[in-house]
Amino acid sequence: MLQFNDIRKKVKNKGFSIFSMFGKDRYKIHPAEFASAIDSMSFDHALLSFMELPYDTQVSVFSYLNVLLQHKLVRSLSPQRAGYLLNHLSSDDRTVFFSGLSVSERSKYISYLDEKNKKSTQDFLGYPKNSIAWHIDTNFTVLSKDMTIAEASAHLRAFQKDTEAANVIYVADEAGKLLDDIQVRRLVLNVPTMKISEIMDGSFVSLNVTDTKETAIHKFKAYDRVVMPVINDDNLLLGVITIDDIMDIAEQKDTSDIQKFGGVEDLDYPYVKTGFFTLTRKRATWLVILFLGEMLTATAMGHFEAEISKAVVLALFVPLIISSGGNSGSQAATLIIRALALKELTLKDWWFVMRREIFSGFTLGMILGSIGFLRISLWQYLHWFNYGEHWALIATTVFCSLVGIVMWGTLSGSMIPIVLKKCKIDPATSSAPFVATLVDVTGLVIYFSIAAVILKGTLL
Repeated sequence: MLQFNDIRKKVKNKGFSIFSMFGKDRYKIHPAEFASAIDSMSFDHALLSFMELPYDTQVSVFSYLNVLLQHKLVRSLSPQRAGYLLNHLSSDDRTVFFSGLSVSERSKYISYLDEKNKKSTQDFLGYPKNSIAWHIDTNFTVLSKDMTIAEASAHLRAFQKDTEAANVIYVADEAGKLLDDIQVRRLVLNVPTMKISEIMDGSFVSLNVTDTKETAIHKFKAYDRVVMPVINDDNLLLGVITIDDIMDIAEQKDTSDIQKFGGVEDLDYPYVKTGFFTLTRKRATWLVILFLGEMLTATAMGHFEAEISKAVVLALFVPLIISSGGNSGSQAATLIIRALALKELTLKDWWFVMRREIFSGFTLGMILGSIGFLRISLWQYLHWFNYGEHWALIATTVFCSLVGIVMWGTLSGSMIPIVLKKCKIDPATSSAPFVATLVDVTGLVIYFSIAAVILKGTLL
């Protein structure tokens, strides 16, 4: 990689500058807009543009950049500049940055932190990746219940940074245990001589540091909060988590679920930033598994080779039969996975889901089976295709098979996510391709078994 001075010379010779993009309005630009512009540049331009920004603006812009670019920028900065940047990030942005580094790089850059930031970062990184500990912001101010509102306001002006967390303040005892949370408007609307204890109600909602991201999303939605305190098992106030982080977490979770449901491993970076070979590897794993699963379809058809040779007409409906089962299974899996994610369903509701999907599958199977029966009858009646003298039995076979296979598809698609949830596996792993492949194989067995019963003594 070119040295920074070489990059500066190379880029400036082309007359490019981040300031030329925004001109005199650059001081009115939100950091997110700077970040969006820098993200769209080649790395050389991005590095120069980032370095042109004032130090405090660099810190603000850095948190809005994608993680891959963050890592590349820090690797290109001097230890002094990198240390300043990392130490001045909010604790949640700092933890997220370190979480994406390799072990060796994490050890290198964590040495750039001062003792306080180093300790808090190491502490939070010690929690499970799916916990909210990785998103805690430690920039908050604690008040004593014995303070007056005037004293509390003065204390906030002196020590509280102007962040999203400043919308709510926290009251704790001498040991640091959380007693209450108070919205700032209650300080403004009450008499300055009143004590904090007089406006406390002792009712607050909090998150435990070990809570999962899913729990945090659910609580923010349920209680309509913009910021929430995070405590440990001893009720000690460790930090806060804000709505902007929850929105990012929700987006990441939804993206992960969609990718898994499509049969793709989680992408570590956005699609456009993911390397060709990495993208291929993450897609190939599930494709290989599904391909091996589909091989069982050929095995199943081989098992019924005799029946197919006697009634070749049965093979005409194989794509129709198995696709209907796979589609119904994918529908059911999608509905149940989303309901579990939104906590509309719990594991205790499995019997309710099973009964509902059996009846739904039967009804849907009757609808599709009727269409299939009418299609065969119509084609035979209009002489568009000759199914032979036993066309009515063939139509009945298709009808019954669709009822059975669609029922099986909806039942499989709805139960697999619940079983995975029970086994503490992400239900999204039961991807649509996985359910479709399972129903394809078993659907063939159902189809040819029904055909063997109905067509026995005629075509078979």
